[in-house]
Amino acid sequence: MTARGPILLARYLALAWFGLVVYGSLHPFGGWRDTGVSPIAFLDGGWPRYWTVFDLVANVAVYVPLGFFLTLALRNLPWRFTALLVATLLAGSVSFGLETVQTWLPSRVPSNVDLACNSLGGLLGAIWAQTVGPRIFARLAELEHRLIAPVPHAELGLTLLGLWLLVQLSPETLLFGVGDLRSLLGMLGFASNLPFAADSFVVIEASITALNALAVGLILRTLCVRWTVAYLVVPLFLVLALLVRTIAAAILITPGEALAWLTPGGEIGLMVATVLLALTMILPTIPRLMLAALALMAGTVLVNLAPPNPYSTAALATWRQGHFLNFNGLTRLVATLWPFLTLPFLLLTTRRI
Repeated sequence: MTARGPILLARYLALAWFGLVVYGSLHPFGGWRDTGVSPIAFLDGGWPRYWTVFDLVANVAVYVPLGFFLTLALRNLPWRFTALLVATLLAGSVSFGLETVQTWLPSRVPSNVDLACNSLGGLLGAIWAQTVGPRIFARLAELEHRLIAPVPHAELGLTLLGLWLLVQLSPETLLFGVGDLRSLLGMLGFASNLPFAADSFVVIEASITALNALAVGLILRTLCVRWTVAYLVVPLFLVLALLVRTIAAAILITPGEALAWLTPGGEIGLMVATVLLALTMILPTIPRLMLAALALMAGTVLVNLAPPNPYSTAALATWRQGHFLNFNGLTRLVATLWPFLTLPFLLLTTRRI
């Protein structure tokens, strides 16, 4: 990281959270129509007929991180409370814009209560950042000197790794699998000509797991200031990803399915990735980044050639959709786009080292 690292990281995180909020607010992005109602008519509406405490709390909670990250990102503005005020106004403006757009979505209902809760969440996040911001920046500055290597776009790399952890919350994807374009592009029958057998699926699943773990591990190794730190941080990060996946499956499906990701293919892939990472993390930076890019591209190709995940259908059949419907779509979108966001980062970093 550079001296402006903490602020740049906050800006990347604010941008990433903004994208997540937009997706969650406008999903499923279908059925657009003009109802003849003014887009700001919801401002004069009364209390919603159908509401729950969960809805109110969720609408507040979703905007707390946005207000928090925006305040930290704007910390360099003059006057002590400028960042807080601007971040709160920006969060409220985002909510107002999204509620307005929802007028043309029949599956969504714009609400002044939602706007108020979102704005409150932005304010609470901004106050939180204003209160703890100096300590956070001091701690981040200390950590960057101790742990983060001075590579270009390190803050973007950290943000991408955070998004990769978000992907692990989806129980329907193959272990560490990202970049499946078939659903997004309507190409569900793309792999239908491939013969399906249990043995071939194990090989494909193991390859997808190993290649993506290798790519993520090498990216994280590049961000670590010393190889001794990397050999501790990389395994812990991958274990954290498995822990996130386990907890997500236990909550979103059933506790009995918490370790459903531990398939024969997944086990083999993790073992192969462990060996490959142990051998390749000692490579120089540029060959390491090039290998990460190749592994990521190969893993993405395999994800799009793989037969349908037999666990996916069973998982979704028991998934309590409700409020998790948007969440499911969100994690799938991030999983789809992640390699295509990460490859430019790898190329830019390689060119500037």
